[in-house]
Amino acid sequence: MKDKAQSLIQEFQEVETQLSDPSVYADREKSTRLGQKRKTLQPKVVIAQKYLKLLKQKEDATEILENENDEELRDMAKLELEQAKKELPHTEEDLMVALIPTDPNDNKNAIVEVRAGVGGDEASLFADEVARMIMRFAEKHEFSCELLSEAANEGGGIKEMIFQVNGFGAYGKLKFEGGVHRVQRIPTTEAQGRIHTSAISVVVMPEAEEKDVEIKDADLRIDVFRSSGCGGQSVNTTDSAVRITHLPSGLVVTCQDEKSQHKNKAKALSVLRSRLAAIEEEKRQEALGEKRLASIGSGDRSDKIRTYNFPQDRVTDHRIGQNFSNLPHIMEGNLDKVVDALALEEQKNFLEK
Repeated sequence: MKDKAQSLIQEFQEVETQLSDPSVYADREKSTRLGQKRKTLQPKVVIAQKYLKLLKQKEDATEILENENDEELRDMAKLELEQAKKELPHTEEDLMVALIPTDPNDNKNAIVEVRAGVGGDEASLFADEVARMIMRFAEKHEFSCELLSEAANEGGGIKEMIFQVNGFGAYGKLKFEGGVHRVQRIPTTEAQGRIHTSAISVVVMPEAEEKDVEIKDADLRIDVFRSSGCGGQSVNTTDSAVRITHLPSGLVVTCQDEKSQHKNKAKALSVLRSRLAAIEEEKRQEALGEKRLASIGSGDRSDKIRTYNFPQDRVTDHRIGQNFSNLPHIMEGNLDKVVDALALEEQKNFLEK
């Protein structure tokens, strides 16, 4: 455990050394990722430093008691030894939790897909609200969000939104949002004041690299078309939108956010790779019989991970059976309490294995 603590501190120091390098500072993307890595490592390093300090305190006190005759020194050493013995077990346990190996995907960028499920226009409105909630949460943690695709609903809100969240640890921070989110509230269009229940689905995937998933050109059908716009100068007058169909799986990805056909194609391929990788990972998890807190849902009201009850000002995460109040605050992207509770449950599950 001592070697692991020292290794963790060394890794943190290496990150700080890189951050002090002017050439790294000039590279905004690299410096941002290193800054996020530093932020992730820092609380773990505090525990590691405390553990090493207590170990040293115990060793020094033991040495004094074995070799010194001075009563005053011995009394001080006894107190130091007693304190170290009392705090070491708890600190070691905290360090063990901090050193739990994370999913290798946790440090990757994330691709988030939000889709309206059952509930008509109300589901579309809520889908838009949840997408914005996740984006705000990501931005509060200094990740950047990049819109890949959006399909608006005629009655307001969205049918679908796909965006990428960039930064070290983005997937690890957002993965628990994957699943079906259910909302219970009185829609603005409800004249009788009745509470309606609607549902949306959220899929969160780690961004897959080209080396992770091989996609053959022969397996793709690529169509280009004119992007839909809001009129005026924003209408795209060229065939820049791209739709890619992966023939073996039937997966279809459309991207039209960029004015460049080349950029839209690259983004669509990135989403396709991530979807294919996510499917393979789900198969692997099922084969191993492992329970995952981050699940991909169907969009049905019964298949839910979380319920947002507006009349009762309550958010319930059904995976851990916990309730959280101040729903408007949560919808503003303040998800830390919920995500931290889910992360703690994941750690407990890992330790029980």
